[in-house]
Amino acid sequence: QVQLVESGGGLVQAGDSLRLSCAASGRTVSRPAMGWFRQAPGTAREFVAAVWWSEITRYYTYSVKGRFTISRDNAKNTVYLRMNSLQPEDTAVYYCAAEPQGGMPAVRDPARWNYWGQGTQVTVSS
Repeated sequence: QVQLVESGGGLVQAGDSLRLSCAASGRTVSRPAMGWFRQAPGTAREFVAAVWWSEITRYYTYSVKGRFTISRDNAKNTVYLRMNSLQPEDTAVYYCAAEPQGGMPAVRDPARWNYWGQGTQVTVSS
């Protein structure tokens, strides 16, 4: 089993920044990619970003490109999501995910990921 624990969420104003962290622990496996999803009330879980182990390959959903940056520290088994210029529409519970099956664009589907964190709330006020 792999455990994922997110942190860093909170209540901010529009235009502010936050950095989310996701620490992975448990059995040591090849984790070629880690990702972030988000889910607002009454909506489906949405792909936000993913990074492959080399950090050379990163993908973002269109709405966050240029504002969010995903990165990972393999030595610390941690993935980060730096979120700048936050807007009220970014309000959601943000989930970390690990061990996807397949590559892009298939891993935009939450069902492709084997492990999930418990989520951290991000609320952006206008």
